[in-house]
Amino acid sequence: MAIIKYDKLSQEVENKIKENFADKKILDMQAIRRDMTRDVATVQRPAFVRDIEKIMNCPYYNRYTDKTQVFSMYKNDDLSRRALHVQLVSRISRNIGRLLGLNVDLIEAIALGHDIGHTPFGHAGESVLSDIYNKYTGKYFNHNVHSVRVLDGIFHYNLSLQTLNGILCHNGELELDKYVPSKMDNFDDFDNLLEGCYTNNVSVKLIPSTLEGCVVRISDIIAYLGKDRQDAQRARLITSEAEFDDNAIGSFNAKIINNLIVNIVENSYGKDYICMDKEYYIALKQGKKQNYQLIYQTDFIKKTKSIIEPIFNKIYDKCIFDLNNKNTNSPIYKHHISYVKEYNKYYKKSDYENEDVNDIVVDYIASMTDNYMLELYKYLFPDEKGIDFVSYFNDI
Repeated sequence: MAIIKYDKLSQEVENKIKENFADKKILDMQAIRRDMTRDVATVQRPAFVRDIEKIMNCPYYNRYTDKTQVFSMYKNDDLSRRALHVQLVSRISRNIGRLLGLNVDLIEAIALGHDIGHTPFGHAGESVLSDIYNKYTGKYFNHNVHSVRVLDGIFHYNLSLQTLNGILCHNGELELDKYVPSKMDNFDDFDNLLEGCYTNNVSVKLIPSTLEGCVVRISDIIAYLGKDRQDAQRARLITSEAEFDDNAIGSFNAKIINNLIVNIVENSYGKDYICMDKEYYIALKQGKKQNYQLIYQTDFIKKTKSIIEPIFNKIYDKCIFDLNNKNTNSPIYKHHISYVKEYNKYYKKSDYENEDVNDIVVDYIASMTDNYMLELYKYLFPDEKGIDFVSYFNDI
C-alpha cells in the first residue's frame, strides 16, 4: 500500500505562529454597522459573535438542510447538502485564520452566511432564476448578492459591514493565486457596489475588504473541490477519486484540504494578502477543471437545468399573478410575505409587501428548499408531472 504524504508547515513559520508574530486581524471595535447605537460589542457577545448568532438564528438558516449542493434529484443522505458545505467552509477558513492570527469570529460569520441566499437545486436553480429575473427586469440573480439581501434587506439584522462585504465578495467560481483586500469602509460605497451587481453581473470578480473575507473566499473552493469528488463517487458518476490527477494538492479530499491550508499559510503568514505559490495555484485550477469535466458537465448534472426550468417558470408566473391580484390566500402570501412581516415586526421596516413584485417572487423562490419547491409545484399544478428521483435502492 502506498504511503500518503501530507504537507507540513515549515519549522520557521510554525515557530512564528507559536510566538504570535502575526496579528493582522480585524478587531471587534472596528466593526461598522448601519446603526452604531445597536449591537454594541460586550465581553459576553463580541461584535462578530453577534453576527454569527444573528445568522444562525435567521429563519432561512434552517433551510440549508434541504438545499442541493451539487447533486439534485437523488434520494441519498450521504450526499452533501448546503448545510454541510457552509460548515466545512467555516472549519477550513477558521483553521487558516487561526494560524494567520486573524479574527476567527468574523471568518465564521462570513462562512456561515455566505450561501444563505442560494436557490433550491444548486447552481442550476441559480442559473434558471437569474434567466427569469433578467427577462422580466433586466437584472441578474447571484446567490452571493442575494445572501446580502436576505441578511440586510429582507431581515434587518444590522450586521457589520465587514461580514456583509465578505459574504458579497465570497464567490469562489473565479480562483486567484493572490487575494489583496479591496478597501471598503462605509455603507454608501457598499450599497453602490451591491446595486451594481444586479445590473452589471460582476459579483464573481469582487475581492473582500478584509483578510478574513479573502480566507473564506479561497476556503469555499477548498471545501467543495474534494468533497464534490466524494459525492460524485457516492452518486456513481465516477468510480474513484483516483480518476483525478494526483498533483501538488493531491487528488482526494483530505489531502487537498491539508496541502492547500499548509501552502496558503506558508505563503500568507505575516503578509497583507492571502496567496499560494504558483505550483499549487496551477494544481488548484487543474483540479477545478477536472471537476467540471468529470462531474459538473456530465449529462446527468447538465440535464438538471432543463428539468427544473419549466417548474421555476410556472411557479414564478403564478406568484406574479397572485401578487398582482392580491390573492392573500395564495402560498406566496401565507408562506412568504406573512412570514417576513411577522418576523420584521420587531424592527422598524414593515412594508415588505409594497416592494417590486419581481423582487418578492425572487425572494420567495430563492428561499425555498428543494422539497418545498416540488411540493408547491404539486399543489399549484396537480396535473403536471413531477421529478423522478434516483432512489436509494436503484443499485440493488
